[in-house]
Amino acid sequence: MEMIDREADGSDSLEGFVLCHSIAGGTGSGMGSYLLENLNDHFPKKLIQTYSVFPNQSDFQSDVVVQPYNSLLTMKRLVLNADSVVVLDNTALNRIAVERLRVENPTVSQLNSLVSTVMAASTTTLRYPGYMNNDLIGLVASLIPTPRCHFLMTGYTPLTIDAQVSAVRKTTVLDVMRRLLQPKNIMVSTSTKTGCYISILNIIQGDVDPTQVHKSLQRIRERKLARFIPWGPASIQVALSRKSPYVETAHKVNGLMLANHTSIGALFHKLLLQYDRLKKHGAFIENYRKEPMFAENLDEFDSAREVVQNLVDEYKASERADYATWGQPPVSTMEDVRMSH
Repeated sequence: MEMIDREADGSDSLEGFVLCHSIAGGTGSGMGSYLLENLNDHFPKKLIQTYSVFPNQSDFQSDVVVQPYNSLLTMKRLVLNADSVVVLDNTALNRIAVERLRVENPTVSQLNSLVSTVMAASTTTLRYPGYMNNDLIGLVASLIPTPRCHFLMTGYTPLTIDAQVSAVRKTTVLDVMRRLLQPKNIMVSTSTKTGCYISILNIIQGDVDPTQVHKSLQRIRERKLARFIPWGPASIQVALSRKSPYVETAHKVNGLMLANHTSIGALFHKLLLQYDRLKKHGAFIENYRKEPMFAENLDEFDSAREVVQNLVDEYKASERADYATWGQPPVSTMEDVRMSH
């Protein structure tokens, strides 16, 4: 933290922090959570965005035996201490590499290539600023209308890996924006066919005519390709950015979608199911009792589970038209409180 304090003191205009970590392994979850809490304590007014890698969810197989415990404990910190979390799901990344890029056994390096592509595209408007979305706060504010529902999913097209050129017929603005909404291009293993979008921001890179963007948005609206929440604006925001002068691409137009979608709650529900299965048998609990936080009791697990369950419930509630009043006490209860005073 002393190093971070020194760098912060030397900054002209510190806007926030970006943290990259895994939520399952010991270092990514433990050290990542520790850093996240400390950054929030030291810089309460600065924005914190994370790129959080979620473990493989297929067939409830864990990469690490205590993965469900680590994931749940980290999720609590992500809910309470981060302002924006870009979810990078290993299950979906593997699927995209196998099905979309025809890589039979994707390597860690190849999956990291997908992650770095998303990270580079999501910060392109900050590194090559235009007249809109040129700061971190502007990017986050447009995507996160309510504080707790700040978990974002991504989509990217056209995808390439290891300098291969993907077989994409056309890369017009409409083709790119339409493909970004297809579930097979989403880097989270939950289906966007259920639930609805809270917000969408498309970052389009390349030589793009703004009139093409307007026409593309009209076509998408006419075809009803995206279902939005009933209590907010049903609009896709678009940020245009020039391509990096340092990286050659084979495509005229590239696109990244950052989306806040209610179906991401299903991913967190899976984490709860995995945790409950392990906790029910008391498996590997002794590993944690050696730590001061768990020496006396396991209340921290119960607290973390409650936080994640509340998040799942809130994402589900956000699909309803009465979401604005969700979680508030009934009117009669509020009147009783006033009368008692």
